Amino acid sequence: MQDRDGWIWYDGQLVPWRSATTHVLTHSLHYGVAVFEGVRCYDTLRGSALFRLADHTRRLCGSARIYGMELPFTHEALMQAQLDSVHENGLSRGYVRTIAFYGPEKIGVSPRGARVHVAVAAFPFEAYLGEAAQARGIRVKTSSFARAPASVALPRAKVAAAYASSLLAHEEAAAEGFDEALLLDVHGHVAEGSGENLFIVRDGLLYEPCPTSALAGITRDSVVVLAGELGLTVHTGKLTRDDVYLADEAFFCGTAAEIVPIVELDRRRIGTGAPGPITRRLMASFDAAVRGENTRHVGWLTPVPPRPTPLSA
Repeated sequence: MQDRDGWIWYDGQLVPWRSATTHVLTHSLHYGVAVFEGVRCYDTLRGSALFRLADHTRRLCGSARIYGMELPFTHEALMQAQLDSVHENGLSRGYVRTIAFYGPEKIGVSPRGARVHVAVAAFPFEAYLGEAAQARGIRVKTSSFARAPASVALPRAKVAAAYASSLLAHEEAAAEGFDEALLLDVHGHVAEGSGENLFIVRDGLLYEPCPTSALAGITRDSVVVLAGELGLTVHTGKLTRDDVYLADEAFFCGTAAEIVPIVELDRRRIGTGAPGPITRRLMASFDAAVRGENTRHVGWLTPVPPRPTPLSA
């Protein structure tokens, strides 16, 4: 990723991609407190646009607030930085990663004295779980690693340290031939995937686990809204893994994954073993929203300013 052409927005200015570096003694590298967001850029009917940019940026600021990190840029400046990054890299579609972190100005657990830095990178990014995942669904394994409870972690913050357990869970699943992992909380209730929220379908109703140990996803919120428009009722409550075994359908959702059907959990077939009709309806509705075809949700899309046309010689 580091050896490519392009531009990265770094502390208020665009710098060449290869020059966007930081020191090995960066505080957040050692102590794990870096807050970040991922936003997808879609090629819509009205040109390139970032999906739910304001909501992602609000969550970034909220994550920083939870950890007592004072961001040196306003919400509006951060939104503009993400738009500028897409624009300057000439992307019609892709992914934007914004990260705020403590720098190398000091060492020791306390971040006091370390400067908060912010970087924004925009780059091409295709299907997170593989090109065939949405068409045929994925195989999932329940992880032996649990999500930490709210008394240990702060689940409303998207912080780098929280993804250590995600990495362990995903690699455990991959080593056994699965596509993704499902994490439970310390009480054995379903939490989320390594980087996605979960929904199941049973008897025509949608169910989701209580997000007490999971990140409250923005794509998850989009699914809830779209489900309501399709006349589907969403119930939130405690789910166990056998609720997933007994589901007619199941799917993960997240910014990177979008909506991905789950066709197997722990070598147990979910429903028919193929993406189900309700999942497919939601996938189609989500696709229409991100591409600007659903006029009710054009507010979810923030247009990227077009690149100027070069003058003819």
